[in-house]
Amino acid sequence: EEITSPLRHPTAALVRITFHGCCDRTPNIDRLAQDGVKLTQHLAASPLCTPSRAAFLTGRYPIRSGMASYGHVGVFIISAASGGLPREEITFARILKDQGYKTALIGKWHQGLSCEHRGDHCHHPRVHGFDHFYGIPMTNLRDCQPGHGSIFYAAFAHVPYGKLLATLGGLVALHTAGARVAARRLATGLAALLLAMVGLLCVFILTFADLNCFLMRGEEVVEQPYVAENLTQRMTGEAVEFLERNSDVPFLLFFSFLQVHTGLFASPRFRGKSRHGLYGDVVTEVDWCVGQIMKTLERLELKEKTLVYLTSDQGPHLEEISVHGEVHHGYSGIYRAGKSTNWEGGIRVPGIFHWPGKLPAGKVIDEPTSNMDLFPSVVNLAGASIPSDRKIDGHDLMPLLQGRVARSDHEFMFHYCNANLNAVRWHPANSTSLWKALFFTPNFYPENTTGCFHMHICHCIDPFITHHDPPLLFDLSKDPSESKPLSPATEPNFHSIVGVMVDAAKAHEQGVEPVPEQLTLQHHLWKPWLQPCCSTLGQLCRCKRDHRQGVIEAEVEVHVE
Repeated sequence: EEITSPLRHPTAALVRITFHGCCDRTPNIDRLAQDGVKLTQHLAASPLCTPSRAAFLTGRYPIRSGMASYGHVGVFIISAASGGLPREEITFARILKDQGYKTALIGKWHQGLSCEHRGDHCHHPRVHGFDHFYGIPMTNLRDCQPGHGSIFYAAFAHVPYGKLLATLGGLVALHTAGARVAARRLATGLAALLLAMVGLLCVFILTFADLNCFLMRGEEVVEQPYVAENLTQRMTGEAVEFLERNSDVPFLLFFSFLQVHTGLFASPRFRGKSRHGLYGDVVTEVDWCVGQIMKTLERLELKEKTLVYLTSDQGPHLEEISVHGEVHHGYSGIYRAGKSTNWEGGIRVPGIFHWPGKLPAGKVIDEPTSNMDLFPSVVNLAGASIPSDRKIDGHDLMPLLQGRVARSDHEFMFHYCNANLNAVRWHPANSTSLWKALFFTPNFYPENTTGCFHMHICHCIDPFITHHDPPLLFDLSKDPSESKPLSPATEPNFHSIVGVMVDAAKAHEQGVEPVPEQLTLQHHLWKPWLQPCCSTLGQLCRCKRDHRQGVIEAEVEVHVE
């Protein structure tokens, strides 16, 4: 097969699926892999959406942009929060726009929205280089779908009932001992505080969809809350129209699916098509939409001019079980655990590059690569310069994809759990070994599982983790499932290997310059003056004025295994 030199100013279509790993065959995605290059050790820079996306857009570990949390919550949850990807960060979209590209983001953003008032949109996709935006600024949660319950029900499980009962018992004892006034006042105050907390949480859950699950076109809210039933179809239609409008100019299309993030939804035409339930239906629809993008490129004679890249935010969210007991999560295969952890199941993601005539068909690369590598890859292809005033952690993948080099430029890779350095990966030169050291691991519950089912997601701080000194060491080239940690008894060079990785981690951390954190409690708190609202708060901001209401006609062919 003849491979020619890359075009100058090629077009680019980037497809990002929130998380995947399932059951039904995906013929269109499979065809992309068969006709392109598949990366088997493609890694997300974070096991959570917000920091993973920040790294993808900027080519930098999220700790460098402040998009990594030091607390419990590692992603943006509400729309009236003030944190977000700082304007000072440079995204590949901004660079390509400066090079004359037409740029669009369709789908999920999840990088913040406003700073000081609800109209400033200081974190909006437009600020970061996207001419056109049609999608949701936050994320898709089960709270956004009627009848799917709430992820916040888990908060009731964390109320310290034992301590409250002990306190009440102490007050009763005081009352019995004669301190009647003080005990009565304390008991009344404690009861009032508890009722207020529960009441606020109930109001938050009941109004969440109205205030946070909305659709924007450009900088205007056009549907609040959004109607999910045909939203994937609407977004696919929007993507097709963007390609048709810009077929004669260089373009960058970033199609960021809301799916297969929960709460799950599928268009009526796809419901009930999979034997694997709603999750399978959603995967089938996403695959069909990928096929529509590829058919459009072919119809517009853009296939040979367009680099197509498909990936995911992170691994599957294994704790997702619906309120009706239906499995709403993907599958990690041989890899351990899933989303929110730095076990391989949480950070190994699909990596498919497709570009007929420029990339070899059917090539499989087993070298470690990162979502961050897209930044320098597309910037160089566009004929622009990599920013020299900041550290870029990604590496240009084109030499590796085209076979001009055999090894990845990543000798060391660093895996963060929020803002905490969780693990180091080392691929030594002139070696087939791939070492991974974990400094701490999440405490799974129940213990015989690989998830944190009592909290809906695993956390990165004490008391939810176990520290390891020395760190847990694995050779992923022999044990990709991370099932047998090595020791000095099983690996003669254990101490020297761990020493090199610890030194690399220290050097890396010393090179991280402190920046303002965007995911602090202050940034997370609801601020009424930032609340996007397309009607009035009295109407719970509800409106429906999106002109795109039709569903693309689809002939659905489902393959089951």
